[in-house]
Amino acid sequence: QVQLVESGGGLVQAGGSLRLSCAASGRTFGRTAMGWFRQGPGKEREFVAAINWSGGRLYYADSVKGRFTISRDNAKNTVYLQMNSLIPEDTAVYYCAADRPSFRDIVRVTESEYDSWGQGTQVTVSS
Repeated sequence: QVQLVESGGGLVQAGGSLRLSCAASGRTFGRTAMGWFRQGPGKEREFVAAINWSGGRLYYADSVKGRFTISRDNAKNTVYLQMNSLIPEDTAVYYCAADRPSFRDIVRVTESEYDSWGQGTQVTVSS
């Protein structure tokens, strides 16, 4: 139902910053919980951050708490992931995900809770 396209990935040195964007299409974006996941080399996809559809509830993986910030601009149909103080362990393909539209305004933190996925953007952090 919701089409997602990530952008903003790239190569950065440890300690640097990147901002990922996820552009969404579809009239139901305003009532969709959104999340970011990542998959590192040889690893399973893991949860990174999530935000409810009204933007008032945020949740982060312990590994990124204090360094990453998720936000959204529903008027622009876009969700962001600001990544600061990057470390080599952050190297991964980052995916944006959207839940089905709902009036239950809650964050989603597991893969099975999401219905739509972007194709990913590569983030590489060098040491």
